[in-house]
Amino acid sequence: MAAISTRLALLLAGPLVVVACSSGSDDAEPPPATRAIAPTTSAAPVTTEQPTATADAPTTTVAALEYSIEWESVGDDVERGTLTVPLDYSDPDGPTIGLEVARHRAPDDSRVGSMLVNRGGPGAASSDMAYAASSWFPTDITDRFDIVAWDPRGTGRSGAAVDCIDDADHDRFFADIDITPDDADGRAELVALAEEFAAGCVARTDGLTHIGTTNSARDMDAIRQALGEPQVSYFGFSYGSALGAVWATLFPSTVRAAVLDGASDPSAEPLERSRQQLAAFEASLTTFLDECADGSTCAFAGDDDPGVALEALLSDLDAAPIPTIDGRADLNRAVATTGIVQAMYSDAYWPTLERALEDAADGDGGGLLALHDTYHQRADDGSYPSLIESFQAITCMDRDERLSVDESDANAAELRSVAPRLSPSDAGSYFCTFFPESAEPMIEVTGVGAGPIVVIGTTGDPATPLGSTQAMADTLEDGRLLVVDANRHTGYGVDDCVDGAVNEYLVQLVAPDAATCA
Repeated sequence: MAAISTRLALLLAGPLVVVACSSGSDDAEPPPATRAIAPTTSAAPVTTEQPTATADAPTTTVAALEYSIEWESVGDDVERGTLTVPLDYSDPDGPTIGLEVARHRAPDDSRVGSMLVNRGGPGAASSDMAYAASSWFPTDITDRFDIVAWDPRGTGRSGAAVDCIDDADHDRFFADIDITPDDADGRAELVALAEEFAAGCVARTDGLTHIGTTNSARDMDAIRQALGEPQVSYFGFSYGSALGAVWATLFPSTVRAAVLDGASDPSAEPLERSRQQLAAFEASLTTFLDECADGSTCAFAGDDDPGVALEALLSDLDAAPIPTIDGRADLNRAVATTGIVQAMYSDAYWPTLERALEDAADGDGGGLLALHDTYHQRADDGSYPSLIESFQAITCMDRDERLSVDESDANAAELRSVAPRLSPSDAGSYFCTFFPESAEPMIEVTGVGAGPIVVIGTTGDPATPLGSTQAMADTLEDGRLLVVDANRHTGYGVDDCVDGAVNEYLVQLVAPDAATCA
C-alpha cells in the first residue's frame, strides 16, 4: 500500500501505504490490468554505462553465503524459484528463510539486465508483478529487462510470513469498533484490541523481529548475487520507494538505475509522517467534495453542501450505525472512514464513492462496506490476505520507538487537528505500543554513491504526498524529482512525458533533470 488505514490509523496505528491491488501498496490503486501504460516507442540502442560508487560510499555486502535460485518455468516467459537467505544477517550460520522469487524474461537479443520491482505496502507480496509484467510496464521495458519480483520477508509465500488474526476475527478488529470512544471503558476496549493483535503477531509469526526493511534490502542484494549480476536496476512503488532507498544506501555500487514512485519523507519521525499523510488524505477529501459541489452529476447530497452533508452523515453513523448486508458489520464511522480513504487513492473511485455516500444517507451501508472491503482486499469467500497484518508488523519493526498508551493518546489531538473528518478520535492508535523491539530498525537513507535516482511525485497523492516525495528526492545524494499532475497515488503510467523520461533513464541511463515534466 504503494497505502492510510483508518481502521489502523484510528485503532492501532499510523497510515498504511498500499499500491496496486495486484495493485495497492501498496494496496489501493486500480489493479495492474487497468493501469495506464505509456505507449510503446521504437527501440533505442542499449547502453552498458554504469554509475560509479564514490570513495566515501563503500558497498555493503550481505553474509558471505552461496546464493542461488533453481528456476522453474511456469509459462509465458515467467519462471519462479526460491532463494534461501539468513533470517538474521548477523548470524549467517543460523536459521534461514525462503524467499518466493519470480521473473519475466526479456528476449536475449535486446536484454539490458535485471530489474527488481516492488509494489508497496509494506506487507504486499510482489512476486505477482513478474506474472503481470506487461500490465505494469510497457514493452520498451519488458523487452529490455528481466522483471524480477519477490515476496519480501514477512509477506506472501516467503518465510516469516506474518499471521496475527483469523479471517473470522477481521471485522472484530477493523469494523466492529468504536473509533471515537465516549468514556474510559470504550478507550480500554481499543487498547485491549491493540494488545491482542500484537500478541497474535508475536505468537503466530516466526522471526517477527527480523522482517524490517533493512533486512529486506539485504535480501535484494542476495537476489542480485543469485542472479550473477554486478549491478541491477530497480523500480519501487509507494513503500517500495522506501525499500529502494534503503537498498541504494546499503549497496550503492550495485545500483545500475533506480526509480522510486510515490515516496514518504525518509527523515520524518512516525508522528510527523502520520501527520503529513493524514493531512494529504484530508486535502484529497476536500478536493473530492469541492468537485462534487461543482458537478451537475454528483450523486451525493443533491442541492445541499456535500461537505456539510458528509459531516452530518459521519456524525449520524457514529451515533447509530446502519445495516449493510446480512452477516456483516453494520456501517459505523470506522467502516465509513475506511471506505472514504480507499476512494482517495484515485479519482477513478470518486463516482463510486458518490453513490455509496448517497446510499448511506438513504440508510443503505452496502456501498461503503464494499469500499472498506476493497481496502482490506476481502475475497468473495470471506478470506483476507495477510497485507494488513504484515503492514503493521513490518512498520513496527522499522521503528525503534514504542509509545505508551498515554503517549499515543497525547498525539491524537495533533492528528485530529489536521484531519478532523478522517481522524476524529481523541484516543491514540497504539500501533506499535505492544510489539516487541525490532532486531534492526530502518537505517538512515542517504543514497550516497548510488548515482542519480529518479523520484516520481504526484500533485494529488494522499498516501505519499508530494511534499514528502520531494523530501525523499532532497535526501538522496542525487535525487531527480519528476512531477505528475493527477489525483491519485503514484504516477508512472499516467503522464507520457514522465514515462518517457523514466523509460529512457532505465534503458539508456540518461538521467532527467529534476521536474522536467512538472
